[in-house]
This record gives sequence, structure tokens and C-alpha cells, in this order.
Amino acid sequence: MVDLKAGSRPPWVGLGAAVWVQIAAGNAYTFSLYSPSLKSVLGFSQQQLTILGVANDIGENVGILPGIACNKLPPWSVLLVGVFASFFGYGVIWLAVSQTVASMPYWVLWGALCVATNSSAWLGTAVLVTNMRNFPLSRGTVAGILKGYIGLSGAVFTEVFTMVLNGSASSHLLLLTLGIPTIGLAMMYFVRPCTPASGEDSRERGHFLFVQAASVTLAVYLLTTTILKDFLSLGHAISYTFIAVMIVLLMAPLAIPLKMTLFPVIGKRKGEQGDLAGDKGDSNAMDPLLTPSSSATNIGSYYESEDVSEVDMLLAVGEGAVKKKRKPRRGEDFTFREAIIGVSLGVDDATILLSLFSFCNFLGRLGAGVVSEHFVRSKTIPRTFWMAVTQSIMILTFLLYASAMNGTLYAATALLGVCYGVQFGIMIPTASELFGLKHFGIIFNFIGLGNPVGALLFSGWLAGQVYDTEAAKQLGSSCIGVTCFRLTFLVLAGLCGVGTLLSVVLTVRLKPVYQMLYANGSFRLPQSSDH
Repeated sequence: MVDLKAGSRPPWVGLGAAVWVQIAAGNAYTFSLYSPSLKSVLGFSQQQLTILGVANDIGENVGILPGIACNKLPPWSVLLVGVFASFFGYGVIWLAVSQTVASMPYWVLWGALCVATNSSAWLGTAVLVTNMRNFPLSRGTVAGILKGYIGLSGAVFTEVFTMVLNGSASSHLLLLTLGIPTIGLAMMYFVRPCTPASGEDSRERGHFLFVQAASVTLAVYLLTTTILKDFLSLGHAISYTFIAVMIVLLMAPLAIPLKMTLFPVIGKRKGEQGDLAGDKGDSNAMDPLLTPSSSATNIGSYYESEDVSEVDMLLAVGEGAVKKKRKPRRGEDFTFREAIIGVSLGVDDATILLSLFSFCNFLGRLGAGVVSEHFVRSKTIPRTFWMAVTQSIMILTFLLYASAMNGTLYAATALLGVCYGVQFGIMIPTASELFGLKHFGIIFNFIGLGNPVGALLFSGWLAGQVYDTEAAKQLGSSCIGVTCFRLTFLVLAGLCGVGTLLSVVLTVRLKPVYQMLYANGSFRLPQSSDH
């Protein structure tokens, strides 16, 4: 056991490694890049392609098993399962698309896609749970950063797809088959549990600000280079240079542990000494969530593993809120639907549209962590307040889609990307604050089950039925025009209205909880906890 300063290099190295794992975990967002080849090479119908899209969503979001595994196994073993899932799942799909194996049964491909995208759940859960436990005092910020990077993964893969792979679906699938396992194996040593700092550190805020700035720079860079690639004819040398710069930007978070190594702080403050946690079963050290307060209105010590009245009171206040909290999330697979939407509205190349959504999705995820963290500490405003705000904005965006007014497609896509990002950026810290970090992996993935259900109902069934009906009216297999999805958008706008009302109720019910959780302006671990 190495004696290490709590909250120093080890967790920051793990956060830097988690950035790469999160990019790899976004592999499910790339379905729109190779789905046309599934249709053209394998001769699938639009309905068969839609059902494969549902398999993509199911695999990505059914993460109960990785959630349970995070409490039983060390992070490296959880990552290893994701490595094998991506290798075998995408390997089968590559064999079919490259026609290395002819006449692959449809059900085999459906199952392979479920397995392949389920690697996202294993990879993402391992790094998210580990880093939330390593930085428990900054869980909103950490959640925003990590979910932000996974939101950028679609743009990263698109950049490689267009600039290096020349739009080859077969090459892209081979990259997923070999590249994701390579990243997982390379990073699993660095993603490990560490003893968190027992108090807030002003230097830590500066480090988080640097990572956030680096991620924003990457996002702007990806959007800019994608637009340049679309409008200009770039040579191989320039394209490869763009990719090299992107890799450097992805490595930027590692500058923090490098700085700590080259310029160590002399001396250590009381309470900052800790040990590197063992690789197995040391999550009990993370059970305590609150520090005792001198205020008579505070709830006192709070331990997840103890059956005390304060815990019962907290859960009683927030109990009904959790069911409502799952309502607004309708899936992160929007890139595939956006491509179809763009074509139906006359956009020949949906690459910019997809990159715009990915960029704004990232901004929403990152911004949700920063903004909600500020207001929850300064005003004890529940994070779910921002869910209500973005749900109301989503009503407007879906109405813009339904109207199909000139010049609104890109604006609506940008707004929707931000709102989707906020929803996911808020979900993670809220769940951890209400129920703690001990079983966070299970709770987080259980909430995520709403994603494939929503995709099945609104994408696989509603949107598919409306699209096919309108296509039949046009006497063809494809639908062009605003009517292709108008009814779908109107239904989604109505559901967002319901989601807004439920989010408001949820916020009101959680206000007393957050007043107790952040009574002193910060969320602290008990000083007496045994680390």
C-alpha cells in the first residue's frame, strides 16, 4: 500500500484516463455512420434498420449489471468486460459489413449490436462511479466533465471517420473492434479508487477549471474542423494534422498530474493524508456523505449504511421525486434520428447537423455541472430546477421542428443539444446526492433504463409509424417534407410540457433536502470518517 496524499496525483491521473475511456464509451453514438451500409450492403429495409437502432439503444443503456459489478469488483475488471463486449460485438458486425462472412442471420447482428453497445455501459459506469467516489465534494463538476466528453465522442468519431477513414463504414467498424479494446486495456491501470480529500482545496477548483477549458477548446475545435472539412477539399496532410491536434487536446487533462509531479506542493495540510484504496471492496470508505453541522436545522451525520432517522426523513422527502426524475430523459441516440430528420427537411449532408448537436450536447452537459454546482452551493437551489428550465425550452424546440420554418433547423438542433446535455448532466449528481455513492452505479443505470424505453416508444414506434405513413402518401419508400415528423414533434412537445410540470413539483419537494445538504454552502464528508 503506497502512502499518498488524498486528492493529489492518483485521482487526477484517473480523471485524465477517464476522458479517453468516455470517448471510447461513446461508440453507440456512431450508429448513424455505418447504418447506411447495413441497409445497402446487407439489403435491410428501413424497418429492419430501425429495429437495429433499438438494439443500439438497449445495449447502450441496460447497465444494471455493470452497476452491480462496480460494488463487487475493482474498476479494471469492469472495464475488461467492456473491452470484450466491444471486441466480439463490433467484430461480428464488421464481419458482416465487410462481407468476410456472407449471409449473417439478422438475429445474430441484432444480438451482436446489443453486446457491442453494451460495452458503453461497462466502460462508462466504471470510470464515472470511480471518479465520483474519488471527487465526492465536486460530484456535479466531475459528472459534467465526464458526461461532456462522452457527449463529444460522436464528434471525435465523426472526425476520424471523415478525415482518416474516408467515410468507410467497414474501416470504422474495424476501428471500433480493435480501437476500443486498446483504449480500455491501456487505461484500466490508471482508473482506480483513491482516498478523497476530506476538505475542499482551492487548487482543485483551478484544476477543474483547466479541464473544463480544455474540453470547451476541444469542442470548438471539433465543430470548426468538421465545418472546414465539409466546405473545403483538405489534403491528407492537413487532415492528419487536424487529428493529431485533436489527440493532443484529448490529452490535456493529464497536464494536471504532470504539473503536480514536476512542481509538487511542499508540505501537506492536516487531514489530507490518505492511502490508495485497494482494488477490491473498499467502497465502504465512501459511505459517509455529510459532515455534522453546528446549525440546529441541519440533519447531522449521515451514513448510507446506518438506519438512522435522518436518512429515513431525507428519503421520505425525496422519495416520490425519483420516479418523476426519470420521466424527461428520452435517449442519447438522437444522432441517428437527426440524420433522418435532416434528410427529410432537405439537408443533403447531415454531418454538420450531427456535429452541431454533439457540440451543444457537450455544452449542456458541462454547463449543467458548473451552473448547478454554483447555485446549489450559493442559493441551495435544487439541481432539478434546471431540468424544469430545459424541459420548457424543449417545448419550443420541438415546435420549431414541427413548423419547419426557414432557418430554424440548425437553431432548433443547437437548443435541443444543449437541453439534452443538461438533462444528463443534472441526473448524475442529483442521484448521488439523494442516495449516496455506495450503490450509485446501480441507481444511475436503473434510471438510465428510461432511455431504451423512450427510444422504443418515440423512435422505433411513433416516429417510424408516422414516417412510413407519410412516405406511403408520397407513393415512395422515403418521405420528404415537414409532414414526415410533424406529429411526432407535436407529441414530444406535449410530453415535454408534462415533464416541465413534474420537474417543478420535483424541485419544490427537494428544496428542503438541498437546504439541509448544503446548509453550510458545501457538501462535505464527515471529518471523523475512517479512511
